[in-house]
Amino acid sequence: MIADCAHYVDGQRGWDEPLDLDAAAEIYRRDEPGFVWIALVEPDLAEMARVQNLFGLHDLAVEDAQAPHLRPKVEQYESGRVLFGVIRTARYVDDTEEVDFGEVAIFISHGFLITVRHGVADLASARQKVESRPELLKAGPVAALWAILDKIVDDYTPVVAGLENDVEQVESTVFRGTTAATERIYKLRQEATDFYRAVHPLLSPLDAVEQGAYPQVPAQLMPFFRDVNDHLKMIDEDVIGLRDTLTSVLQANIAVIALEQNNISVAQNETAKLLTVIATIFLPLSFVTGFFGMNFEWMTSHITAWWQFVLFGFGSLAVSCAVLLVWFRRSGMMKPL
Repeated sequence: MIADCAHYVDGQRGWDEPLDLDAAAEIYRRDEPGFVWIALVEPDLAEMARVQNLFGLHDLAVEDAQAPHLRPKVEQYESGRVLFGVIRTARYVDDTEEVDFGEVAIFISHGFLITVRHGVADLASARQKVESRPELLKAGPVAALWAILDKIVDDYTPVVAGLENDVEQVESTVFRGTTAATERIYKLRQEATDFYRAVHPLLSPLDAVEQGAYPQVPAQLMPFFRDVNDHLKMIDEDVIGLRDTLTSVLQANIAVIALEQNNISVAQNETAKLLTVIATIFLPLSFVTGFFGMNFEWMTSHITAWWQFVLFGFGSLAVSCAVLLVWFRRSGMMKPL
């Protein structure tokens, strides 16, 4: 789908209404002054093939533009006449506390700039921003490229803030001595890693712009690209810090879990010890009471008085208890009073 298509001359938009592809291609073929800016949103194969035929785009670049989830990069085709770049976009979703990623593929030449968007991205505001600065737009499609880069990099800031808030939540939970959901920490670290993969590879092309590797970038736009690069470097440092923090939080969470498991084991051992003591006490007592509960001839004929019953019955129980008490103290199962 074509979101917008316009012809810019001397920093001004030629028509208020969007052009169609054929009219834009005709302007490009006639080498008219200015450039055309075409914004495509998730085009199908037929639409992308039509754009390729009209503007002579390279097969490999077109294939990459139709395959999202690529690594950010910049490549040159047609002996440097056409630059092709891939930039990852990101947006933090408050409701789900997750990061949604998208992708923008850019074809740029002296007479055109074509963007192919997949997923989340707001390039309309980038177009409006650069249209409000005709003195920059006079520099050609590279000015539009700067506006797109600046918008995408600015959108990284809320993502960093959202991830930092999530990390602070799990960090405070863990360092209070309470275990956080390990799955949540792993998920946050994966999101930070995915975000790092979207941000970090973009540093090299922007450094190359500062070093003059792309003659398509005029000197008047160098400070603007340098500003975007500085902003991107700060974001990259923040993302690296988030990954390191999450690694520490994960290790601390594992330590807290291990401590809790150790406390549970200690409590279970104490319970088992108590049960062992109780069982040990009742084992000889049960034997004594069971033994004297039998009607042996000797007992029925010799234990006839009540004092004899007390002496043999309760005496045996008292001796058993005394022996157990001495054994418990010597074995360490019971501390002496």
